Amino acid sequence: MTPLYEQVTIPAGQSWGLLWRELEAIPFIWHYHPQFELTLTVNARGQRYIGDHLGDFEPGDLVLVGPNLPHTWSASERIDASRPMLAVVVWFSLEWITQLAGVLPELHSLRQLALRAGPALQFTTEVAARSAAKLLQLQAMPQAQRLPLLLNVLLELAGDLQARPLASGALQLIAADGQQKRIAAVLDHMHQHFREDIAVEDLARRAALSLGAFHRFFKRHALCTPSAYLARLRIGRACQQLIQTQHGIATIAQEAGYRNLAHFNRQFRADKQMTPRAFRQQYR
Repeated sequence: MTPLYEQVTIPAGQSWGLLWRELEAIPFIWHYHPQFELTLTVNARGQRYIGDHLGDFEPGDLVLVGPNLPHTWSASERIDASRPMLAVVVWFSLEWITQLAGVLPELHSLRQLALRAGPALQFTTEVAARSAAKLLQLQAMPQAQRLPLLLNVLLELAGDLQARPLASGALQLIAADGQQKRIAAVLDHMHQHFREDIAVEDLARRAALSLGAFHRFFKRHALCTPSAYLARLRIGRACQQLIQTQHGIATIAQEAGYRNLAHFNRQFRADKQMTPRAFRQQYR
């Protein structure tokens, strides 16, 4: 199975990324990206696939996946049926670790953690529990206060010498070739400008491809059309705002890039099988 390249966008003004993802089920999406990924799963039981590793996971599972290592989680069983599954995901780059350790010698152990995480690491139950308690605080904290807590977590993980490698040491990682860099440039532009009208012709020029070749290239890497990918970004932003803010639905639609409220409602229902108002009510 060919893994999907995932474009991870670190927000402006931040050096690492946080994804707080509440779900009814965790879908199987086989993918990879050049960033490290630290994933905590809560209220879910299922399977994880990392490189050539296949294993079961329980609530509180904590894993650090290395760069360009194909992976996915899959689950449909919630431990508490009244609450959604939760995936707390942290992304950071090797350059981030290297720069931190270069400036602050006290963080040298993070370099060793990065080296060990190449095949992915599953942390021991005790370390995972202590780290989970801290990771679950991140979402409610101001951005500037999140960094010290994350570093505290990473230092604790670096000290877990019993952490278990998951994938084979002989696994061949996906190289960052010209094709990957080309799709990354296109997706990065889409992530930054999804609220605007984006012409497919402009994306094709950015990829230095004819329009027909670009459509084939994009679908091969993203497994969907450019318009479907753009809709996914906009609906994802709307979902975030419906959960985290009290803004009116028309305001949220406008902020997500929709100029027509009826069009937003149609696309939202098609994607989520419910109205924006019903989606919001799930989290009230």
